[in-house]
Amino acid sequence: MSQVAVVTDTTHYAPRELLREHDIHEVSLYVNLGDHHERESDMPDFDAFYQRLRELDQLPTTSQPSIGDFLEVYEPLAAAGRDIVSIHIAGGISGTPETARQAATEIAGKYPGRRVEVIDTRTACGGIALCALAGASAAKAGGDLDAVAAHVNDAADAMRIWFAVDTLEFLKRGGRIGTAQAWLGGALKIKPILTIDREITPVERVRTAGRAFERMADYLKARKEDGADGWVVQHIQAHEQADRLAERGREIFGCEPVFVSEIGPVIGTHVGPGLLGAGGLPRSLLAGLGV
Repeated sequence: MSQVAVVTDTTHYAPRELLREHDIHEVSLYVNLGDHHERESDMPDFDAFYQRLRELDQLPTTSQPSIGDFLEVYEPLAAAGRDIVSIHIAGGISGTPETARQAATEIAGKYPGRRVEVIDTRTACGGIALCALAGASAAKAGGDLDAVAAHVNDAADAMRIWFAVDTLEFLKRGGRIGTAQAWLGGALKIKPILTIDREITPVERVRTAGRAFERMADYLKARKEDGADGWVVQHIQAHEQADRLAERGREIFGCEPVFVSEIGPVIGTHVGPGLLGAGGLPRSLLAGLGV
C-alpha cells in the first residue's frame, strides 16, 4: 500500500472499478429533488435519472460534500498513517475544493504529522479522473506527498477537454454558464462547444450535431499532435455518438482510450442530455498503471 492515498470526488465519472483497481477513494456530491437529498455515489442507474430530468418542470439542484463527508473518507486513511492528496472539480463551478481544505485543516489538528494536500484541477469529469490516475501513478511509484501533488499539478496543467452540448438552456437554468453567458439568446439554437478552465468557457459554435461531432474528432487529432495520447471519451445519454467518437479516436491514436464513460447526475443536471466530450493528457503521466 502506498504511503500516500489519493482521494477524488464523484464528478470524475470514470468507471468505478478503474478507481478501485488503483486505490483511489472518493467523496460524493449530492443531487437534491425537493426535500430528497441523494448521494451521487448511490445513484448507479443514470438512465432513470435522465428520464426524470427530461420530465421535470424544475431542475434538481446539486450540492457539494460536507466537511463531515470528507472526514468520513480522510480519517481512516490518516489513522492508518497515510498522507492524502485530494483531487477535485474546479473551484470556479463548485465549492468542493474549499470544503476539502476545511476538512484537511481538521485532519491536521487531529492527526499531527499527517498532511492533506487539496488540488483544484480547474476542470471536471474526465479531466479530474485523469488527474486522479496520475496521482495514483506517482503514489504507486513510491512518491511522497509533495511528489504526488506535483505530479497531479503537472497533469492538471497538461489536461485539456472539450464538450459539445445540445443546448445552453440547462447551463442557463442551473446558473453554471460562466463566460458562455455571452452566447445566450440566438445561441440556444446552435450546438455550443465548451471547455472548463476554472469555469465554463466557450470554444466555438456550430450549427449541427454532425459538425459538432467532427469538431470533437478534430480536437482528438489536435490532442495527439500535442502528445496527449492518454485520451478519454465521455457522454450523457449519447451512447452511439460516444462509441463512434471512440472508434475515431482509436484510428487517430492507434491505441485504446483510458476509458469511455457516461457523465452522471451532478454535472448532467447542469448540462443536460446529449453531451459529447473528449480530451486527454500525455499517457506518460499515467505510467505504471497499465491504462
